[in-house]
Amino acid sequence: MQYRVSNRSGDKLSVLGYGCMRFTKKGSGIDQEKAEQELYEAFQNGVNYYDTAYIYPGSEVCLGKFLKKYDIRDKVYIATKLPHYLLKKSEDFEKYFAEELERLQTDHIDYYLMHMLNDANTWMRLRGMGIIDFINEKKQSGQIRNIGFSFHGGTIAFKELLDAYDWDFCQIQFNYMDEHAQAGIEGLRYAASKDIPVVIMEPLRGGRLANLPEGARKEFEKVDPSRSSVDWGLRWIWNHPEVTVVLSGMNDISQVRQNCVTAETATSCSLSQAELKAYEGALKQLRKSIKVGCTGCGYCQPCPKGVDIPTNFAIYNSSYTDGYFNAFREYVMCTTLRNVQSNASLCVKCGKCEQHCPQHLNIRQELVNVARRFENPIYKIGIPIAKKVMKY
Repeated sequence: MQYRVSNRSGDKLSVLGYGCMRFTKKGSGIDQEKAEQELYEAFQNGVNYYDTAYIYPGSEVCLGKFLKKYDIRDKVYIATKLPHYLLKKSEDFEKYFAEELERLQTDHIDYYLMHMLNDANTWMRLRGMGIIDFINEKKQSGQIRNIGFSFHGGTIAFKELLDAYDWDFCQIQFNYMDEHAQAGIEGLRYAASKDIPVVIMEPLRGGRLANLPEGARKEFEKVDPSRSSVDWGLRWIWNHPEVTVVLSGMNDISQVRQNCVTAETATSCSLSQAELKAYEGALKQLRKSIKVGCTGCGYCQPCPKGVDIPTNFAIYNSSYTDGYFNAFREYVMCTTLRNVQSNASLCVKCGKCEQHCPQHLNIRQELVNVARRFENPIYKIGIPIAKKVMKY
């Protein structure tokens, strides 16, 4: 495992961090045993940065149990997030923070983020509620070691936020599809110019860059057919010296092992001209096939009408990249033939989802497109019959 030193804290952080949002589900919760196996495999391979959040269902509790079971709390760095959008009064800072400490079974947070802090106006609102006094108190007591924010928005807003406070670190979405989107390369370099460490989320765009269409895969295979799409995706990010940690939401032990191998050899400024041209070629292919830029983060959920928005978009995209028939079958099975349906046409266009979408997608219109693609006459005739046969 390679490590990069935080410019602010001096912490030696593993270049690969564990994103704890996508643990495997079991029943109504997380498969604790499976998650612990994957987390421990990462720890044994040198991963020392673990990122979770208050609103990731069961995640903080799962991570806390793991760290206590293996008695490794003091050997790793925990990052979690304050859900500022849930706060109504200044007392709520302490309330949510105390609950997070309890969930994580710890007495301090190494890297504490304002979750989805997307503009300076929101930060000013928090300042008006007394967030600065809260931060100063917690840092003085040692309960918070570093303060930062996670961001989904444009470059200008990102720079304004960086200038609004003396942050210890920040977290942005960055990958070879988003080089000039969200905070982008310009934002990344601006943070580096202020000596602010940058943690990267969505390095594979919610898995989209891990499962490339054939045309994009061939662009990479021209250069090196032995490397996986995941390897290519991660190496592009680590090629940037301004990056400190790259988070990966690993939920299979093979993913952990593969990513740790890549993290041992991927260095900054190491990609050749031939490799960089391969990324350009792959991007051209990707832009031909991807219809909706959804990362599957789930911030749009829950839908008041029960629409499973990320699943609908993932299947919609796959119908163009991997073939219509398999996607249609998946759409029927995953959204419609359920006790509680979650298909696209249930949308009533209330717009609640769009208020929370980090990618600023036109979700309502895209759901119309999904329904138009899949809910054809065959679907409308066949579903009632299928439900009757299956006794729904």
